Amino acid sequence: MSLMVSEVRASGYRSLRAIRFPLGRLSVFVGANGAGKTNLYRTLQLLQASAAGVLSSELAAEGGMESALWAGKRKKHEPALISLMAKFAPSVDGDDASDGGFSYRVTVGFAACDAAAFTLEPQVKEETLTFHHGARPIKLLERRGPHVVARDEEGLRIELAMDLMASETALASIAEPERFADLALIRRTMLDWRFYHVLRTDRDSPLRRPCLAVTSPTLSSDGSNLAAVFATLVHIRQDVESLRRMIDDAFAGARLVVPPPERAASFGMIFPDYPQRVFDASELSDGTLRYLALAGTLMAYRLPAFIALNEPEASLHPDLLDPLARLIVQASSRMQIWLVTHSEHLAASLRKHGEVEPHTVVKRGGETWIQGLKQVGGFDDDEE
Repeated sequence: MSLMVSEVRASGYRSLRAIRFPLGRLSVFVGANGAGKTNLYRTLQLLQASAAGVLSSELAAEGGMESALWAGKRKKHEPALISLMAKFAPSVDGDDASDGGFSYRVTVGFAACDAAAFTLEPQVKEETLTFHHGARPIKLLERRGPHVVARDEEGLRIELAMDLMASETALASIAEPERFADLALIRRTMLDWRFYHVLRTDRDSPLRRPCLAVTSPTLSSDGSNLAAVFATLVHIRQDVESLRRMIDDAFAGARLVVPPPERAASFGMIFPDYPQRVFDASELSDGTLRYLALAGTLMAYRLPAFIALNEPEASLHPDLLDPLARLIVQASSRMQIWLVTHSEHLAASLRKHGEVEPHTVVKRGGETWIQGLKQVGGFDDDEE
């Protein structure tokens, strides 16, 4: 079963006091610097960290609970907790998120006095995985502190003797996929998400160097296997025509050159002004190289079910934003895409080519919000 993300919720995290919003096949968030777009993006990264068992480490790397907690005022006796949740559905095109879908929630707080944790360590307090079918949701996983109860394939609730530490998540720690298949499905789905936050284009960028000649179906998060991704498309899949159209759309008259790899894979570009000269990756401009990396992300041989792009317009010439939007829309027919941007130009191009309505992220009283979002989740036609 292939699952897509149908809704995200977050509370108590940085500028996210309490927010829930739906996701479609292509979800676009646009807003100014400081509005909190990156915090929305980071929510998904932290959920993936929970599936990988490194959530506490990720929050500790942000400065710990004191830095990651909601920065505004809390009500008296309101607990200092971070809560993150994702809902999953077999499809985001229908209303099946509430029938046949799943929801995973994890809550993190300060360590209790008697816990096996350091004083300021982010401590996993609770986890739940719920199957939504009909009127009565079924809890597949319930974790309170170190205690874990899970429902096996026969429907039996079993208390697991796991002795979890405060820094560990139950989702990552239950290692019996045949016995707890739904937990394994959710974990596998979340670990398959891909985040492209920083694709460096400086002189020492991995994008500028040849890479090992290993068949590469998906671009790595740092883009270090871009040459192998292109070589896989050209020499394994033999998908030369799609790459030719992509280059012609963005760089009219230019040509992507991908030699047959031996021990290393490489690529270069031929431009119409210099038809006899191949410019290898180390010579390309930052914008050209970044665009090619985004193309590798969106056109790879095997795409993940979900990718997140954070400000993909960085370093790109404005003339490249319309081709990029077309590339993103085409890819969204093969996978689910979450995109945050400051570029109104890119947002308008995505609206035009993808018939998607970008959502504007704003700050109100220090709290990140999305215009047109209702308190109960879902968007209406009027901005708040």
